[in-house]
Amino acid sequence: MDLQAFKQRILPVQGRLFRVAQLFLRNREEAEDAMQDVLLRLWTNRQQLESYQSLEALAVKMTKNLCLDRLKAHHHQKISSGDDLLDVAGSDVSPYRQVELADSAGLMHRLMDALPEPQKLVLHLRDVEEYSFEEIEEVTGYSVNNIRVMLSRARQRLRDDYVKANNYEAGR
Repeated sequence: MDLQAFKQRILPVQGRLFRVAQLFLRNREEAEDAMQDVLLRLWTNRQQLESYQSLEALAVKMTKNLCLDRLKAHHHQKISSGDDLLDVAGSDVSPYRQVELADSAGLMHRLMDALPEPQKLVLHLRDVEEYSFEEIEEVTGYSVNNIRVMLSRARQRLRDDYVKANNYEAGR
């Protein structure tokens, strides 16, 4: 694979790689470093890349594995800021609503962090990155049926925990 082919096939997925890295590492600088490491590894092994069916799936899987390795090696404590879920800009949103949205985003981050790693990854790939079930199967190695079950359980758990945390059921 030459430089032009690499730029056309690999560089467009940088955003997804970064978001996957940030999902695990919860730190912008570390996520950027992980993404750069993956891109460097892909470039270093560019001659073997033609044998893979989906380079994007390979890159996402490499990113996931690198992030998990980093977390294990450094016993990294995840930090959740909530900034990436909330991008409120504009004068039409009141300060009260901004605080409410920030609180809600922070709660959602904490709830997502509490999910088991496989459910968190599948939920992120499907709902944030908008991967198809077949692409998720390629990245994770799980069957499509297993992915559907994990996704359903993750969504149900988030829904239940969100309702419980906001005491919506208390008024009933």
